[in-house]
Amino acid sequence: MGSVSTAELTYYRLAPTVQARLLGASVVGLALLVFAGTAIVIAARIDFAWLFIPLVVGVVAVAGFGWWLRNKAYVLRASAQGYRVSFVRGAGVREARWADIQEAVTTMPAGTPCLELRLKKGGATIIPVTILALDREQFVRELQGFLKATIKPLDTGSGTTEAP
Repeated sequence: MGSVSTAELTYYRLAPTVQARLLGASVVGLALLVFAGTAIVIAARIDFAWLFIPLVVGVVAVAGFGWWLRNKAYVLRASAQGYRVSFVRGAGVREARWADIQEAVTTMPAGTPCLELRLKKGGATIIPVTILALDREQFVRELQGFLKATIKPLDTGSGTTEAP
């Protein structure tokens, strides 16, 4: 389930380990919310039943966030025209057309394997392949397919070449 295709768009989702880390952070946030709520209830000497409000709201929020991470969040959204990147800090250019790509290369900034899409007019998009729920080789092959689809064959006229 690394990439999900619709009629016109392909979504490259977050790896399950990344989803788990983000969901774990939200559970820690819920625990802090309940802790703070408990401190307020004790300090204000009000009924402990009031703790159920932040607890229920927090559990619903964590469940909703988990659903969103699993079903809607994406690292890369690709179409026949171009791409858009999300969830990547320091990605550089977050959105571009395939026709604007000069080259696609693999890089290892800070020891993390990444795909770098270098743009013709300067700038680049860097996508760490370790956060994708997809084999890195398959990801590169699929992006090469998008890039090849935008390359127009050169018109050589008669199809023959002559020596000068």
